[in-house]
Amino acid sequence: MTPEIIRETSEFIQNQLPDFEAKIGIILGTGLGHLAQEIEVLCEIPYHVLPHFPISTVETHSGKLILGTLGGKSVICLQGRFHYYEGYSMQEVTFPIRVLHSLGVKYLFVSNAAGGLNPVFNISDLMIIEDHVALFLPESPLRGKNPASFGPRFPDMSQPYDLELINQGKAILKELGVTVHSGVYTSVQGPQLETKAEYRLLRQLGTDAVGMSTVPEVIVAHQVGMKVFACSVITDLCFPETLKEAKFEEILAAAAQAEPSLTQLFIRLIQQIS
Repeated sequence: MTPEIIRETSEFIQNQLPDFEAKIGIILGTGLGHLAQEIEVLCEIPYHVLPHFPISTVETHSGKLILGTLGGKSVICLQGRFHYYEGYSMQEVTFPIRVLHSLGVKYLFVSNAAGGLNPVFNISDLMIIEDHVALFLPESPLRGKNPASFGPRFPDMSQPYDLELINQGKAILKELGVTVHSGVYTSVQGPQLETKAEYRLLRQLGTDAVGMSTVPEVIVAHQVGMKVFACSVITDLCFPETLKEAKFEEILAAAAQAEPSLTQLFIRLIQQIS
C-alpha cells in the first residue's frame, strides 16, 4: 500500500464530512458491534464504497466505517475488521490503520473475541491486553518498502500498549464492579481453532488469551505513533485438560454478555482523553 493510495482513501472519507476531525479510532471485533449503537452517527460509509478498501467477508462483521461522536468526543469507528485467514495480505489487513493515521487519529481502541488460556478466566470475562506475541503470524505487516510517512523502519515494541490507558482501564473496570484481568494476547493465523497440543504450547509461552486478529493492527498503529488500548472478551475456555468443542453460537452469546461492560469501559476511557 503506497502513500498515494492511502491518501486517496482518506481524502474520500474526509470529503464526506469536510469539517469533521477525530483523533480517536475504534476497531470492533467479532460479536462486539453494540458499541457502534452508542455512537451519535454523522456519516456511515460501507467498506465496498471506499476506494482501495478491503471488504469484510466474516458474517459477524458489519463492514462499515462510522464517523460520529462517542463520550462527547469525535470518533472514527471500524465496525468490522480484516483477517489474514480471509485471504488478505498483512498490508491489506492493516490498511485501515494507515488510513486512520492519515485522517489524524492519535488513539486507537481495539476489541476482539478470544479464547482464554489463563485458568482464572471465565466465559465473558474482559482481559486488558498488556503485551502480545506475534511469532505465529506468517509475516510482519511492516514487511516491504517503508516510506517516511509510515514511521520508523525498526519500531521498538517494548511497550506497544499505552500504560496510562491500561491503568485507567483497570480503574474503570474496578469502579464498574467488573473483574479486572490483564495479560498477554497471542495472534495466530486461523481460521481453524487450535488443538490441545497447540493450546499447551501457547500456555507454556505465557499466553493468557489467543485469537486471530489485533496484533497486526497494533504493530502498525504503534509504528505510526498511536496510543493503543486493546481489550479481549473471553468467549471460550481453551484449557487442554478439559477442552470442549467450540460452538460459534456460544462464542457470539459470550461476546454479547460482555458487551455492556466493554461498552462502558471504552466510553469512559474516551471521555478521559483530553
